Amino acid sequence: MLSIITTILVGAIGLFLFFGGAQLLLLGGSWFYIAAGGVFLAVAATGLKTPRLALRIYAGLLLFATLWSLLEVGFDIWGLEVRLLTLIAVGAWLLLPWVWRLSNNWLSDKREVLGAMGVSVAALVVSCFTSYSINGSVPSDRMAAQGQPDTGLPEMPAADWQAYGRTVGGDRYSPLDQITTKNVSHLKRAWITRTGDTQQTGEGTVAGPDQGHEFNLELTPIKVDNTLYMCTPHSQVIAMDAATGKIKWKFDPHPAEADLAKNVYLACRGVSYYRIPDEIQTGCRARIYSPVADVRMVALDAETGKPCDDFGDHGFISLRQYLGHVPHGFHFVTSPPLVAKNRVITGGWVFDNQANFEPSGAVRAFDATTGEIAWVWDAGHNPETFKPGPDDVLTRDTPNGWGVYTADTNLGLVYVPTGNSPPDNWGGSRRPFDDATSSATIALDIETGERRWTYQTVHHDLWDMDIPSGPSMVDLPDSSGQMVPALVQSTKRGEFFVLDRRTGVPVPGYPVEERAVPTAGVAPDDRISPTQPFPAAMPSLTPPDLKETDMWGATLLDQMVCRIQFRQSAYDGQFTPPHVGKTTIVYPAFYGIVDWQGITIDPQRKIMLANASYLPFRIKLDHRRTLEDPGVLPKWNGNGEEPAAKGDALSVSPDYGTPYIAYTNPWLNPLQIPCKGPVWGTLTAIDLVTKKIVWQHPVGTTRDTGPFRTHTNLPLPTGMYNIGGNIVTKGGVVFMGATADDYLRAFDLKTGEVIWSDRLPAGGQATPMSYEVNGKQYVLIAAGGHGGLATRSGDYIIAYALDDQQGAEAH
Repeated sequence: MLSIITTILVGAIGLFLFFGGAQLLLLGGSWFYIAAGGVFLAVAATGLKTPRLALRIYAGLLLFATLWSLLEVGFDIWGLEVRLLTLIAVGAWLLLPWVWRLSNNWLSDKREVLGAMGVSVAALVVSCFTSYSINGSVPSDRMAAQGQPDTGLPEMPAADWQAYGRTVGGDRYSPLDQITTKNVSHLKRAWITRTGDTQQTGEGTVAGPDQGHEFNLELTPIKVDNTLYMCTPHSQVIAMDAATGKIKWKFDPHPAEADLAKNVYLACRGVSYYRIPDEIQTGCRARIYSPVADVRMVALDAETGKPCDDFGDHGFISLRQYLGHVPHGFHFVTSPPLVAKNRVITGGWVFDNQANFEPSGAVRAFDATTGEIAWVWDAGHNPETFKPGPDDVLTRDTPNGWGVYTADTNLGLVYVPTGNSPPDNWGGSRRPFDDATSSATIALDIETGERRWTYQTVHHDLWDMDIPSGPSMVDLPDSSGQMVPALVQSTKRGEFFVLDRRTGVPVPGYPVEERAVPTAGVAPDDRISPTQPFPAAMPSLTPPDLKETDMWGATLLDQMVCRIQFRQSAYDGQFTPPHVGKTTIVYPAFYGIVDWQGITIDPQRKIMLANASYLPFRIKLDHRRTLEDPGVLPKWNGNGEEPAAKGDALSVSPDYGTPYIAYTNPWLNPLQIPCKGPVWGTLTAIDLVTKKIVWQHPVGTTRDTGPFRTHTNLPLPTGMYNIGGNIVTKGGVVFMGATADDYLRAFDLKTGEVIWSDRLPAGGQATPMSYEVNGKQYVLIAAGGHGGLATRSGDYIIAYALDDQQGAEAH
């Protein structure tokens, strides 16, 4: 019976490989799969009558497949694993004593298969020693470097973390050194507090109106004096004692249910702190500003948690004002505002890919004391910076800035990272001012809103390569050795632009080149830029262009499916334009290489740290009549609420007002396995002076990526998808959560070696922070999970510190 089952199994595999391989070969792909399918069929045909011949044929296939695999990918463990493990598993089945036997001598019957499997397994064992790291170390003199001023930033006690990136300059560097590489192994949980704001029914899944709402605890708290301040996904604002985690006060603004029901993201990355200048009269001087999910901003008394009555309407301002008609879910704020020089500056998230008549992406500044509108920067208005009247409506569908803004308060400039004029993947209706200000860093005067300069990182962006995070400030030597006030702008592409933050011009020694990119296949009623900017001197985390041999899967069978899909898709490398009627591979994709977490810069040692993710997406533009004519996708002109779509339309970007719809998905095969193999996540240290990678290592494992969201798997060191940033301390320790395997890790800044870790009770898709209170340094992370990564959900705020003996010794 087992022999009959074996014949059927081998034959089925052979048929799948043969016909799939024939399709792949006709598409210009590898011939191996049709050949392997033919061999499987030959093995099945001979297995019952002449099993020794069948076993010898299969042994030959194993040996040949091993040689072929080594020629395709060398001793790459992940490349060999997907090519050989399926064949080894079938070989192991054939070694069973009850399958295809001729004699009583098992070894005589099976020796050829056993020998061939030994060769294949030996290749895999050797490949296990393959390194995916770039090994190096920060020079000792640089590790010891101190005394560099944090220029352009307001003074702050070393013990505090008063802004999202600690400072408004966004460097994420803590000048505390109680925790060091020598004692970090003694780091223990000091306290855990639960916010009480948890995922509700219908929340927490991948975003989309047909799949619920992403519940994401992407929070980085701030710390002022002895208090931590934070917000939650449902817009609650909480103050905690920094030493104990005890909740001092909690404020719930009760966002409108109509907005919560429509918002596809439920997230709040943080709050902002500001002390109103003494010369201004107010009864609410120290304030916490926080976004509310129903498109409001609230200002709270930092001591009591009560709304500041002289701000707006008893503590609240509406961010719908001046935007005209805003359907529920089409505009809200997920990032903390930039507060400086008595200005509260914010943009907002705009519902991607719904229409080309969406709300304005204008940047608005409000008086930090009264909440009165101070200025608006509207790229489509003349003049572009003005103070709107009560009946003014800002230009619809302009590029927006949804990420965290950063600033140089000495220069009086706020730096706004912008996205696209919607929709993301078709730009035929974009106006000149849209194209001029999209996917760019915009420098605005904090007090007046006047635009000082613009630097664009993608021209006529058709790939959703918006800039998700404001740049980080750092002073760097130019090519002549003169120190220049610079900024580093990270991008979803994995590129880093080093600009003079006064002028927006690349710093001498950090040139940018315009390079030719693919142009064939752009939609006939759109256009594409023939060149795109590339930093020529800075290291890049942009992955190499994909090849058929990069395709991956759980088995040889689904890997073949990925190879077929690769050959069927439009792909000429990075910046291949989205095609009409044909699936296009987009890589890097809009989930980043580096997403909203931005980068970390050690301003003393001039080392930049960036964690990166690698996952291709696929997109296909199609004529909208294919769904509108049969009524699957309702028509809409922008009046009233967006119509409730039906059926398949829910997985489609409707792009109302344009000739097209768009299908966009992460590139997974039928087994929901990525078609691009590991490494999927890295942490990299870059020397900003020498402009070289110091070290780079895969970060994260498959520990929590089991089937059916069981969060149980072998902890394979593949590097892992990550959302959330890292921080660095004077003590030479880098801290990072972010990865989908739910750990907080500490790394030695010098080498990148993992020197401590702690298993979190939920996903840590947030950027940690560090502070000091009562002479003790703490490291804190929010662990609440992320719907997009499908990590475990929760409401935990966890603080770590050294045990008392180690803390005393550090002092």
